[in-house]
Amino acid sequence: MRYLDLFAARPVIWTMVLAYLVVIAALAVLGRRRAKADANGHAVGKVGWTIGGMTMAASHASIATFVINPGFVYVHGVSALLHLGVAAGLGMALGQAVVCGRFRNAANGAVTLPQWIGQRYGSHGLRVLFAAINLLSLCFVVLIVGGLSIVVQSTLGLSNLEALIAVTVFVFGCIFVGGAYGNAYASIVQASIMAIVALMIFGSGLGSLGGAGDALRAADPNLVAPVNHASPLFGSFFSVYVSGFIIGFALMCQPHIMATALYIKNPRHVRRALTLAIILGVVFSSVLVAGIYARVAGIEGVGQDRVMSAYLAQTFGPYALALVTVALLAAGMSTMSAILVALSSIAGNDLIPSRSPAHARRNARVILVGLGVIVFAIALHPPHLLGIFGQLGVYGVVSAAAVPVVLGVLAPSFGKAGAAAAALTGPTVHFTLYFAGVMANPAESATVGILVSTAVAALSLVAARVTAGAGLAPIVRDV
Repeated sequence: MRYLDLFAARPVIWTMVLAYLVVIAALAVLGRRRAKADANGHAVGKVGWTIGGMTMAASHASIATFVINPGFVYVHGVSALLHLGVAAGLGMALGQAVVCGRFRNAANGAVTLPQWIGQRYGSHGLRVLFAAINLLSLCFVVLIVGGLSIVVQSTLGLSNLEALIAVTVFVFGCIFVGGAYGNAYASIVQASIMAIVALMIFGSGLGSLGGAGDALRAADPNLVAPVNHASPLFGSFFSVYVSGFIIGFALMCQPHIMATALYIKNPRHVRRALTLAIILGVVFSSVLVAGIYARVAGIEGVGQDRVMSAYLAQTFGPYALALVTVALLAAGMSTMSAILVALSSIAGNDLIPSRSPAHARRNARVILVGLGVIVFAIALHPPHLLGIFGQLGVYGVVSAAAVPVVLGVLAPSFGKAGAAAAALTGPTVHFTLYFAGVMANPAESATVGILVSTAVAALSLVAARVTAGAGLAPIVRDV
């Protein structure tokens, strides 16, 4: 009875959300049928460049882009916009262009990033290490589930518990059924809706930008500064620009994004897919300016994570808000689906010994259920700032992966000793600096970790060449 009352109170939003869920569920079933003919169908689908590009774009534009990150812009101003939108956006575009395409062509049959790491460096230990480190991506899944719960609560009227159950069961269930193919097919719908709504949100406050500078200065002059010296997160050139660019580049080394590069069936069409993904990424990132719009609109009295929901509810009418709600769900579900496909595949292929692709697929599905329980339990009592929690985990992953992945595709002479040292150094520095209170912005601590990791890798390369020049190359190869 209660749900009928909620439907009667908000019929347009409920109808559009239910229709969207039916379409995504149908695509998951279609993906299952396609996957039955493909031994690796849970981990990697084989699709055309258009679907591949849309899947890649949707996999890294999440609920954080559409809901959580505009809250950072609202609180910290232009500096956050330049960090999250411009610096990180440029880094991500370069990372896609330089790394993802080369990884696709160098995969040699690997279906997960840890598997490729193990093949590239000839080390089962490195494969297991990367598989374990990549479990930190669960932090970002918690962020997505929490963000989706906020959206569902504010638009459909469900309680936090009801929203968490609905989101967790539906998304995990779709991946359990459809695997990589279900994720790819759903991305066609999700990326299309997200692009339309991103442009709607970007255009919703353009008329107010003329007076935005004065409004921000009246609230706090630091909000219009390219570096907000009063901000603990964006208070230096390094934190805004250097860390934004480097982290943006490194984010393309996440296992679920690298895996989507493998979806592209024809290697000659990789550039087309990457170009489409970059263009869509720019469109999606345009929603960050809504944090400025919310300031100008006078949104007050809500937490940072809920600023975007309040702005959307105040700005859009019932029909437009219904479409926006669907887009926010699509943004969260697309990235969450890609991460879950990658994580369950990594667990099924790399952490648990498997006798065959079919056995790995069964392992992946069992692990998926376990991941769902863990995510639900954490999201039920979430950390204070979902954005920081999610960033900590995912930046830990990329601080370990960036150097071994980039040098793995660009420097054939880079060996497993250097890769192992770099992989351990990056996250160690990142977490030490953050939890010791040296740096409050996880992007800063992760960037320092990546830079130190790069220095370690460079020393390893130099040492290997010096040793090889001394006639000890066989020893170097056996390290």
